[in-house]
Amino acid sequence: MTDAPTLATAQLSSQFRVAVMRLVRRIRAQRVPGHTLSQLAALGTVVRHGPISPGDLAAHERVQPPSMTRVISKLEEEGLVERQPHPTDRRQQLISVTEAGLDLIETDRHRRDVWLAQRFAELTPGDVEALARALPVLERLAQE
Repeated sequence: MTDAPTLATAQLSSQFRVAVMRLVRRIRAQRVPGHTLSQLAALGTVVRHGPISPGDLAAHERVQPPSMTRVISKLEEEGLVERQPHPTDRRQQLISVTEAGLDLIETDRHRRDVWLAQRFAELTPGDVEALARALPVLERLAQE
C-alpha cells in the first residue's frame, strides 16, 4: 500500500495536471483544421501500426468498433486511408494509409512542432534546460 500524498505533493500534482491540460489544449488547437481529433488520432495509429484491422485500430484508440467504422469511412472518403484484403483471412480487411494520409499527418505534426518551437524560443536558456532535464521524468509519468 502506498502512503497518502503530502499536502505539498497533492498541490503540486494538481497544478501540474492543470498546466499539462492547458498545454495539450493549446497544442491540439494547432492541428490541421477540417478533421476531428478522433480522425487524426486514428490516422496516426494507422501510420504507426498499419496496415491494421479495423478491430485492432478500435482497440488501439480505445473506442467501440462501430465508432471506428464511422471514422474509417470518413478517412476513406477523403482518400486518407484505403482498405485491402487481409493476406490470410478473407473475412477481414486491413486499413493502410495513403500518400495523402501521410502528407496530412506530416503537415499536422509539423504545425504543432513549429508552434511549440516558437513557444520554446520565448523561454530563457535555463527554462529550456530545465525542460530537457524533465523530459525523462515526463516520459515515465506518461507510460501506461
